[in-house]
Amino acid sequence: MPKERPLWRGPAFRLCLLSAALFLCLQLGMRRSWCPEEKPRAPAAVAAAGRAPPPARGTEQHPGAAAAAGRRRVTYVRSGRRGSPAPGCCPLQPPGGRRRKTVRWHIELQPWASPTPSLNYEALRFLKYISTSQISCEHMNLNSLTGHSETAKKPWSICLDERFSLVHRIRSKQCRLYSLGLGNDDNQFEISMANSGCEVHRFDPSIKSAHIQEGRHLWYHRLSIDWRDPNPAIAAHKLHSNTKKLGTILNEFGHQKIDVLKADVESAEWKILENLILEDVVEQIGQLVFEVHIHWPGFEVSGNDSTVVRYWYSLLRELELKDFRLFHTYKDLSKPQMFLKKEAFNASSCYTLSWVNTRWK
Repeated sequence: MPKERPLWRGPAFRLCLLSAALFLCLQLGMRRSWCPEEKPRAPAAVAAAGRAPPPARGTEQHPGAAAAAGRRRVTYVRSGRRGSPAPGCCPLQPPGGRRRKTVRWHIELQPWASPTPSLNYEALRFLKYISTSQISCEHMNLNSLTGHSETAKKPWSICLDERFSLVHRIRSKQCRLYSLGLGNDDNQFEISMANSGCEVHRFDPSIKSAHIQEGRHLWYHRLSIDWRDPNPAIAAHKLHSNTKKLGTILNEFGHQKIDVLKADVESAEWKILENLILEDVVEQIGQLVFEVHIHWPGFEVSGNDSTVVRYWYSLLRELELKDFRLFHTYKDLSKPQMFLKKEAFNASSCYTLSWVNTRWK
């Protein structure tokens, strides 16, 4: 009787084995085609995520390649001098690149100054508040730092005491000033700050060019700071102006902090200040120098007179809760002596107020 051959030597078994191997190869090929390996993220995506990708194991990254990977796009502005190269201003950040805190919808109103709402009590409380310094400041003059004797037309006072960081940041050429204006020719304060080595950005919708640089540290931007971002459909029809919130500008310019925010925006200051408080942008600011107008409620501030003054007072108390302290107040006697369209309370229609953030580092 012939000897029986093992099963694994038979042609049928070999054919089954070959078919299984072919089926396995096809499955692997289909999986690779549908699930490609993850590629390294682009530099822009890495910048949006806030961290650089780790280098591959066993390889070294060239220093030049690392610098190129971390480089961000730069917006160039036109210099005010002919023949000079276009200087870099502010690196653009991708939208949504920074996490923002939860936005509040309204400020907390303070209790009424009297058992029943009264304009007289509200006005007296408010005027006393803006006329009383909360903290002392001995040095408020830039001349001691810059060596120049020019003085501004208005007392835009900043605190240069050693206990606050602004004077140290000016000396180390690391300070930044944002100036909000509406066609005001009084720019001596900005020029003095730029001469001291500060990076100065003045936002004025009345200038002709989108961005202009004058000198080494002074930029002008055709931007209007508002308490809301515009509707994109409406903004598309405005070719020569742009209105944005301050928080939006900070995100787009890639600026984390402002050492000094100066504002002379002709009665828009109340709603702008409210926006800075509600979105916690004010916590990114070291000192505030605001011109406030009280001859009328201000843009989009509604209510009767006592309600308006209570709202003003509540805004300033919100600043105090954010550790801002009023260190200088100036009553402008050259302006009409009006309070909500009345010659009352011995009040001027315009005050310049300066606060310092006592937690600013």
